[in-house]
Amino acid sequence: MSQGPSSSAVANRPKVIPATIEDLPALTDLVVELFAESDEFTSNHEVQERGLALILEQPSRGRIFVVRNETRIIGMVNLLFTISTAMGGFVILMEDVIVHPAHRGQGYGSMLLDYVIDFAKQKDFKRITLLTDKISAESQNFFRKNGFEYSNMIPMRRIVTG
Repeated sequence: MSQGPSSSAVANRPKVIPATIEDLPALTDLVVELFAESDEFTSNHEVQERGLALILEQPSRGRIFVVRNETRIIGMVNLLFTISTAMGGFVILMEDVIVHPAHRGQGYGSMLLDYVIDFAKQKDFKRITLLTDKISAESQNFFRKNGFEYSNMIPMRRIVTG
């Protein structure tokens, strides 16, 4: 007679939950690692920690969700909230979709995206916009497979300094 998974295996099964301020060190490590691989951004532990804390400290600014098991955070996603006049309501800017390299290809990124989409529907957000690296075909293919489309909008920015 076959038995189901043990209770310890079920308890250690990764799940998506909201991040808390106690998760800040692990979140910072993930973002620092992501930016270390980027040509576009400079990895700076203090700066990344401050940015993540600003989100965690004010839920009206956004949310951070993590996929975690009993022992560690496996991945994360950062959502920022704003208003779109084109959509006539609140929208999400999704950034920092990260799965730890040792856990990629196991469905955890899709778990995060499914959670975000359900969250957006429940809270009546009108759109989710994301920026992904232009040179990362793997990332682009992942997002397209999960229902994201290219936009005719082109991101432009100006870094504001003192």
